[in-house]
Amino acid sequence: MNPMQLLQIRNLWNGFTSRHPKFPKFMNAVYQNGLCEGTVMEIQIRTPDGKEFASNLKVTKEDLELLQQMRSMR
Repeated sequence: MNPMQLLQIRNLWNGFTSRHPKFPKFMNAVYQNGLCEGTVMEIQIRTPDGKEFASNLKVTKEDLELLQQMRSMR
C-alpha cells in the first residue's frame, strides 16, 4: 500500500470517528477488556428498508495478531 493510500484511509477514518464517536471508544473498551482467543463476536446489520443480516465468528490467535498490527498503524 502506498503512502497516499494510507493517508486517504486515515482521513476517511478520522471522518468516520467524528461522525460516530462512540464506536472507537466501544472497540477500545472491548479490545482492552474482553477480546481474547475464543471470544465470539457477532454483528447485525439492518438496512433502511428492514432487511437484516447477521453473522458471528470465534476470535483466533491469528485474528488477534491482525488486530494488533492494525492498531500499530495508528
